[in-house]
Amino acid sequence: MAPLIHSRDLVVVAPVNPAKVEVGDIVLAKVTGTVYLHRVSVVDRGYAQVQISNNRGLVNGWTHHSKIYGICVTVAGTPRPGVDGKVAKSASEAPDPARDVAA
Repeated sequence: MAPLIHSRDLVVVAPVNPAKVEVGDIVLAKVTGTVYLHRVSVVDRGYAQVQISNNRGLVNGWTHHSKIYGICVTVAGTPRPGVDGKVAKSASEAPDPARDVAA
């Protein structure tokens, strides 16, 4: 994810309200069985899903809001812009990875 995130950078991920995720956000999400910390490249609100891509534009795939587990709020101690209002304020707003055992 360079230049945004470099190897060994400490990141902080917070639970997210997936309905508030936007293009450019860096999220922790499961796509086809693999969990990625990658950028949101497309948002499809009609189907409640997002497309996840890496920093070089390689598309990892689409994933449902229920598989977006968190949003990156800091990288190497620096707050990420545009995160305000997206962090889940309660457990009911955020997907629970423990319930996602079959996918």
